[in-house]
Amino acid sequence: MRARYGVPLTLTAVGAAGLAYAAGFEVRSFRLRRVTVPVLPRGMRPLRVLQVSDVHMVRGQRKKQRWLQSLAGLRPDFVINTGDNLSDPEGVPEALDALGPLMEFPGAYVFGSNDYYGPKLRNPARYLTERLQGRHGLNGNAPAVNVVHNPWEDLRDAFDAAGWVGLSNTRGRLKLEGIEIALTGLDDPHIKRDRYAEVAGGPEAGADLSLAVVHAPYLRSLDSFTADGYPLILAGHTHGGQLCIPFYGALVTNCDLDADRVKGLSTHTAEGRTSYLHVSAGCGTNRYTPVRFACPPEATLLTLTARD
Repeated sequence: MRARYGVPLTLTAVGAAGLAYAAGFEVRSFRLRRVTVPVLPRGMRPLRVLQVSDVHMVRGQRKKQRWLQSLAGLRPDFVINTGDNLSDPEGVPEALDALGPLMEFPGAYVFGSNDYYGPKLRNPARYLTERLQGRHGLNGNAPAVNVVHNPWEDLRDAFDAAGWVGLSNTRGRLKLEGIEIALTGLDDPHIKRDRYAEVAGGPEAGADLSLAVVHAPYLRSLDSFTADGYPLILAGHTHGGQLCIPFYGALVTNCDLDADRVKGLSTHTAEGRTSYLHVSAGCGTNRYTPVRFACPPEATLLTLTARD
């Protein structure tokens, strides 16, 4: 009995324990990441930016709602929402309830594929095989069919009514007590809605700081933003790999970004220029894969400081 079945039973028990931890604890173990980025002109006061991403709200996720509401206590200078707020076509009221206190602050947003379309049940192993084959989203895969359309217009209208600036293939500005922040955003590259030619041209003259915002950090978008001279790019989408290996890291990014930069602060270089890149691991999951392992859900408070 021991010789034939001991090892398989042990592996099964370990796997079951890991799954229980990933689905029962870590997926609700919300964290705040704090990052300092030296991108401001000399002499300018520090700015605190709260980045929220990949909420993937499903009805009944009360703990996530309360945690998101509590982030208003950080009193950021402004908020950036990098998309994928929904994972339930009926989740808009609860998503807005969770984000409501944050909408009292100046902010801006882009949408991700899950704001537009409801998720479909799929084998998680496909993310690994698609990465090995260089296929991601609609960038190499066949277009999705029979998908659920989410009421993203309701999100947009609520964000706009709160004064948040929509950045889907467009530019906008935030004014903060004498400071002007110029923002350039793209619609989601994961489903080929990005149109960089419509926003090309680089940072705006007269602004104190210019930032770039996109949901999915595909290399074509990062290359364009960096080559145009943006000092900082904010993105989400990757979930930090979601199911990671302890002491190793992520196996997938769900885009063509390398796994070493799947979350947190890094840099990106293109055409001889270098930008800071911050990728949020997000605070939610697809409703059909409600697990995280070695990758807790998060939001990020970025403190922007003067350049050296």
